[in-house]
Amino acid sequence: MRNRIAIPALACAALLAGGAAGARAQALDPANSISVNFPPDSPLTLVARDLGESRATPRGGAMAIDLHVSLSLRNVSQNRVRGVTLLVLAQDVTPGGKASVATPSLNVGPGETFPLRIDLRLLRPLAASTAGHLVRVDLDGVLFQDLSFYGPNLLNSRRAMTVWEAEAERDRRHFKSVLAASGPSGLQREVLDSLSRQASRPRLDVQVSRGRSTSSAAAGPEQVAQFSFLKFPDSPVEPLDGAVRIAGNEARAPRIQVRNRSSKPVSYFEIGWIVKDAQGKEYLAASVPASDPDLRLAPGRESQALQDASLRFSRSGGGAVAIGGMTGFVSQVEYTDGKVWVPNRSELGSAQLLRVLAPSPEEQRLTDLYRRKGLAALAEELKKY
Repeated sequence: MRNRIAIPALACAALLAGGAAGARAQALDPANSISVNFPPDSPLTLVARDLGESRATPRGGAMAIDLHVSLSLRNVSQNRVRGVTLLVLAQDVTPGGKASVATPSLNVGPGETFPLRIDLRLLRPLAASTAGHLVRVDLDGVLFQDLSFYGPNLLNSRRAMTVWEAEAERDRRHFKSVLAASGPSGLQREVLDSLSRQASRPRLDVQVSRGRSTSSAAAGPEQVAQFSFLKFPDSPVEPLDGAVRIAGNEARAPRIQVRNRSSKPVSYFEIGWIVKDAQGKEYLAASVPASDPDLRLAPGRESQALQDASLRFSRSGGGAVAIGGMTGFVSQVEYTDGKVWVPNRSELGSAQLLRVLAPSPEEQRLTDLYRRKGLAALAEELKKY
C-alpha cells in the first residue's frame, strides 16, 4: 500500500464549466485532483505544499494543466541526499501527458527539510478528467552522498543524477583548489570568468525530427561529412570514426564508432556534438547516445552511437546556421557497476570546451550563490564539502 497525500487541485466540474464559458483558466480549488505518491519505505516524506499560481484550461478536447507547485520534503534516511527526480503524470498515452522534475546539487542531511519546485505544463484529454486525480507525482529516484540510490529508476534518473554528482564533485574540487592556491581574490576571478562564459556562451536552437525531415530537399544537396574528434587521455571510451549527412543547416543520421579502451565493461556512453558554422563559430549542438539500450561493451570491443533523426540548427532568435564542420567528444561513460566517468576540468579547459559547454548544475549553483550573497558566502559553502 502506497502512501498518498493529496495536493489541492481543480475540481473537474469547474473545469468543464470553464470550457463551456470560453476556455478560461481556472484556479485550483481544494479537491483531490493531484496526488503525491511516496512508497512506505521512501527516504523522503512530504511536509508541506503550496500550489501557487497553478491553473488548468480546457483547450479543444484536452486540458492544459500549468503546475507551479512548491513542495517541502524531509530527508528521513540516515544518509545525505544529493539529488531527487520526480515523475509527473497526467496521462500516459497522449504526447505532453508526462514529464519529470530533477533537482541535483542538493546537500540535505538526515532530518533536514528542503524545497522542490514543479513548474511545467501537462496535457490531459478532457473526457478523462471527470474522475480521479488530474496529476500524479511519483518518486523516480533519490541519490545519496555515497552514490547509493533509491527508487524504481523508470527514467534512468540514477545515471543522470550520478553524472551530475560526478560533475559537481569535479567543479567543487576545482573552485576549492583555486581558493587554496590563489586565495579569495583568485576564487573571485575564477567565478567572474565563469559568469562571463555563461553570459557569452553561443546558443543554438535545435529542432529534432525522427528519420528524414520533410524539409531535407529544400535544405540543398546532401553530402556526407566526417566528424573530427577531441580525445581525452583518460577517457574509457575512444571515438574512432564518425560521419553525418549534411544539407544546409540540417544534419541527419549521425553515426560514431567507438572502442572501450578501459579494463571494465561499459553499459552507456554519450558523444557530445559541436557544430561549427561557416564563419568558424562553434556551438554545442546535441549529444549522441549509445545506440544499444542493453549495451555491455567489453574491454577492447567496439560499438556505435547513432541516431535515426534529422537535426536542424538555427541561432536563437532566428537565422539558419549553415554547417561548416562537426566535432565530437566523449561527454560521459557509465560502467556496468554503475560508476561513471566525466571529463576533468583540465581536459575541458585544454580543449577549449568550457567556451561552448553549458556549466554543470553545481557550477551554476555556486556562481549564483556568489552573485546573490558574495564571495564570503561562496567560500563558506565550499568548506561544507
